Amino acid sequence: MLSIEKYQQEFIEYLNNYSIVKEPNGLYRPIEYILNLGGKRLRPVLTLMTTEIFNGDYKKALNAALSIEVFHNFSLVHDDIMDDAPLRRGQQTVHEKWNINTGILSGDAMLIMAYQLFENYEPNTFQALAKLFGKTALEVCEGQQYDVDFETRNDVSIPEYLKMIEYKTAVLLGAAMTMGAIVAGASEKDQQHIYEFGKNLGVAFQLQDDYLDAFGDPKSFGKQVGGDIIENKKTYLYLKALEFAKEAEKTYLLKLFNEKPIDNLFKIDQVKTLFLTTGSAEANQKEIRNYTNKAFSVLNDLNISEDKKELLKAFGNQLMNRTI
Repeated sequence: MLSIEKYQQEFIEYLNNYSIVKEPNGLYRPIEYILNLGGKRLRPVLTLMTTEIFNGDYKKALNAALSIEVFHNFSLVHDDIMDDAPLRRGQQTVHEKWNINTGILSGDAMLIMAYQLFENYEPNTFQALAKLFGKTALEVCEGQQYDVDFETRNDVSIPEYLKMIEYKTAVLLGAAMTMGAIVAGASEKDQQHIYEFGKNLGVAFQLQDDYLDAFGDPKSFGKQVGGDIIENKKTYLYLKALEFAKEAEKTYLLKLFNEKPIDNLFKIDQVKTLFLTTGSAEANQKEIRNYTNKAFSVLNDLNISEDKKELLKAFGNQLMNRTI
């Protein structure tokens, strides 16, 4: 097994050799730009690592890992357009650097490119990867639509929110790990277990992302801090604050999320204060631990060595305590 950093290095080297510099320039330059903005490369690392967890050669999983990364970045390009986000990984978003039409078309091309990468596998593996990818891609779109719908609703429940982040974020982490298992030739039972591990870890990951959106350091977080608050996102933090708030606090929070603010910074500051005083921020961190532990409980059913289970646990703890 390699270290996380070594998997990242191997993947980045493979990404750098992936030829996307071609005509028309206006279509492919934005793709090259977003793929080279950096990021944690979490999903492809999970694919490579899982391949070795099940005794496969991680190099055989590089195309599957690249497919996951291209798809993930496609979804970011389109999400940034929908959210009118100015920054991604500390740099201009694609639609800000070019324009909305370019962001839409380049994103579409990335989705197609992600599918094409499966053509490098033999038929049975291709079929299994493509089937999982198609299911996952559609769920991600469903999750995004739930997210959009929630912006104009005041009756979003916590189970609805958890379902939304499961579809929008968590299923892709589950799929990334399952693709590694598929390439390694793991049993269907082990594929299902590693999917559940990745999915639960993905929910914890998104809850941490929500927390960092409000309370992270903008220099290390790489995105506009408070972006979810500006966009009136009904996050776990927001929903728990409503649940715990006194009547006056609840009225004020609803007012902040239903009026167009004159000053976004004031709104962000006021909402963050309510997240802290109501106990919502603490509840969010407790739920992160809950989903991380749910992921760890799945490891008991995996047909792998104890050393490899400990490696997966260490990775999960690292995600839970991240600051970027």
